[in-house]
Amino acid sequence: MPDHPHTPRKLRLWEALALSVGLMGPTLAMGINGAGVAATVGKAVPLVFLLGLLGVAVVGYGFWRLTQNFHHAGSVYALAGATIGPRAGFFGGFALLGTYLAFLVCTLAATGVFAHSFLHALGVTSTGPWIAVALIAGVGVTVLNSRDTRITARTLLIVEGIGIVAMLLLAAVVLGRTGTGSAPRHQSIDLSVFTPGAASYGAVMTATVFAFLSWAGFEACASLGEETDNPRRNIPRALAGSVLLTGALYVLMMFVQTIGFGTDDNGVSAFAEAESALVTLSGSYIGTWFSLVVAFTAVASAFAAALSSSAAASRMVLALARDGFGPAALARTDPATGAPTRALWLCGAVGGVSTVVMYGLGTSAFDTYYWYATIGVLCVLVVYALAGIGVMVFTLSGRGSIPKRELPIPLIGLGYLCFVLYKQVVGQSAPYTYFPWVAGAWCLTGVAIILLAPSLARRIGTRLTSELNGTAGAEGKEEGHGPEPIADNTKVTS
Repeated sequence: MPDHPHTPRKLRLWEALALSVGLMGPTLAMGINGAGVAATVGKAVPLVFLLGLLGVAVVGYGFWRLTQNFHHAGSVYALAGATIGPRAGFFGGFALLGTYLAFLVCTLAATGVFAHSFLHALGVTSTGPWIAVALIAGVGVTVLNSRDTRITARTLLIVEGIGIVAMLLLAAVVLGRTGTGSAPRHQSIDLSVFTPGAASYGAVMTATVFAFLSWAGFEACASLGEETDNPRRNIPRALAGSVLLTGALYVLMMFVQTIGFGTDDNGVSAFAEAESALVTLSGSYIGTWFSLVVAFTAVASAFAAALSSSAAASRMVLALARDGFGPAALARTDPATGAPTRALWLCGAVGGVSTVVMYGLGTSAFDTYYWYATIGVLCVLVVYALAGIGVMVFTLSGRGSIPKRELPIPLIGLGYLCFVLYKQVVGQSAPYTYFPWVAGAWCLTGVAIILLAPSLARRIGTRLTSELNGTAGAEGKEEGHGPEPIADNTKVTS
């Protein structure tokens, strides 16, 4: 039978994957995250990103396992709520909402940064204030997200796909020229970049923190659990696929950038000082025209990341409002598209007002990007820790089929998260010393709400039990395949 004209079609695997990839913004990350690592460990940048991939893999294990059993628009809100309890679920959901809102602000600012850079590269000297670009981008992502979710997914796929193709073309040229001895400074392929070299092992492990941050947002597709076809199969696959796909790209492109600049002292210094390493390499290895293409993909990638942040934040607002936190109107979805339009416009307004405030305070777009990115990362570290604890509790409870021999994986992940958090908090200079307090205040607000409104936790517990049991049962009846639904046996207590 044909779909009902007002029933949104379910998302496919690749469409769910696109949301996580879009939020991570690999094109953006590949262009700016390597320079800081090069300044710390010299030519060992590819090794750092390889170790960072291992770190995010053990952290992502919790999401991968739990989404095989539960699917919900609230992501960790439901995952922690179903495994640890409703109070932990609300706390995790509130922290994740802070993450996505902070990412929305920082990516809107990044759109302004890269749009101005692209226009300057074209020779346009009068580009206007960055806030204008950020606000236009904010309206654009809200309007796009208000339409069918598949449109958002396809937009993300096209935007990031173009950027990835451009990166791979650059990689082929750099590898070809360094392999044949025709590089600009006669740079050559050097596999010693996968060893610490002159850097200490301590410096390499510290640098993995910067690499790890490139994967922040990999869990975004979990918020599409209610909109994806066969979510207990496709959401875990999308999670794993987004981590592995971006991981392979990061390691490859960091290798390409390192040998492209050169592994001698001059090359490492040039890499560490590059404002946009990929644009610089494009100009020297291919030509100015290709550097403009790469600069444009950075603008598009920042916009795509804002699009993903807006989509993920609105699903979290919807999930919280549906369970009684916030006006009921925020839980409404468009009957034709399934999009949470009112939640989208609220998130868009918060993002827009926040960028206006930063501009009014005289903050540059570049600083706005890094400041809000730091706040968002600090919040998401808490979220990742909750997912790790949740999967351990769920495994030990025996309610699912997760082998107990896998318990060391989330335990290692928790240890690595503590290491990342420590490096993000200790030894920083102002204004980065303030951001842990800002992120902590947001998370503690979630704790205060739980303590001051105990009825909210009871209501969340009742709703989560009903929603998770209902979706698991319905899915099993409709699909007739995949793992046995175990959420039916899950009791969420207050």
